[in-house]
Amino acid sequence: MTTETSGDFFETLPVFEHFEGVSDPGNYKPLPDDWVLATADIVESTLAIKAGRYKAVNMAGVSVISALLNVLDRKNYPFVFGGDGALVALPAFTVPRAREALAAVQSWVADELQLNLRAALVPMRDIRNEGLDVRVARFRVSPDVSYAMFAGGGASWAEAQMKAGAYAIEPAPSGTRPDLTGLSCRWNPIEARNGEIMSIIAVPGPSGASKEFQTLVSDIVAVTAEQSRGAHPLPAEGPPINLLIKGVDVEARATAPVGKRLSRKLAIIGQIILTFLLDRLGLTAGGFDPKRYKIELSQNSDFRKFDDGLKMTIDIDGQRSHRIEMLLENAAKAGIVQYGLHRQDAALITCFVPTPRAHDHIHFIDGAMGGYAMAASNLKAKMS
Repeated sequence: MTTETSGDFFETLPVFEHFEGVSDPGNYKPLPDDWVLATADIVESTLAIKAGRYKAVNMAGVSVISALLNVLDRKNYPFVFGGDGALVALPAFTVPRAREALAAVQSWVADELQLNLRAALVPMRDIRNEGLDVRVARFRVSPDVSYAMFAGGGASWAEAQMKAGAYAIEPAPSGTRPDLTGLSCRWNPIEARNGEIMSIIAVPGPSGASKEFQTLVSDIVAVTAEQSRGAHPLPAEGPPINLLIKGVDVEARATAPVGKRLSRKLAIIGQIILTFLLDRLGLTAGGFDPKRYKIELSQNSDFRKFDDGLKMTIDIDGQRSHRIEMLLENAAKAGIVQYGLHRQDAALITCFVPTPRAHDHIHFIDGAMGGYAMAASNLKAKMS
């Protein structure tokens, strides 16, 4: 289909800045034929979430993106966070290092989080041989950060193949550590301000012609646009900085081996205290401005995306929540969509911040009580 082989594929894509553009096919370009999809997720994530381990599940999902981008020199490759897993599109020349990183992150998730992460590398040529495609768009959320949107059905097929055991990456030996520099989870859950936090997954149904599904997506986005800031779960000024140490242990496990873990915990606690004081006193240090960082955090968050379907974690009031559900239910009855919802009272932030003083830090939003994983479970129950 395309012979483009450049690793700069994502950076060459035109950007769109209004989320309504996710339903415009003209914003999407096909991945080069020689690329692969690195895909991973937590086995039985729903059970882990029901046991209260939703933070660990989110950390595992973001660790896949962190490990791959770090080992590949933080190049700007397309990725999407799915709550209990992730997808990263990569050029063929990265496969050996990507394979090692995926194997290492599987080992780390098992050792440190006691979860089972499965992973696969699926070639684009195999996806296209199935009559499917992976098309990518570039949605700019701030001057410094753009997120990839995926369409074409190929990403969903790759995930299904992974779950069936195809293209599997075997975990590295226990004790193997990936490079998870920048992975953190230092924020309290962000309570809903408008009513509730609703996580939505909506994918085309058996009778969902492309235009009908695009219209549905546009209608849902239009309802969220009526809410302040498009129903963004974070305030414009960013979340409050608190003296929170609950996430310190997991972050230390991600960024330091056993022998250096205590010193790493102390360093993280020191950073938290310093950031808290700077924020309260309105000061900066070493080029780091906590108030600006919080604003960028809010701007750079991925609370809505398109990954072979619409995914959103939004802060929405009861009346608009009901309207969205009715749109989805009526479209489902017509065969246009299949969907899953999960409601909760807070959102959760997991961060990838290699350099706090830079402005391109990225932040992944999910519902604080399972979010996308529980919405996916709801979707699966409806489909069966």
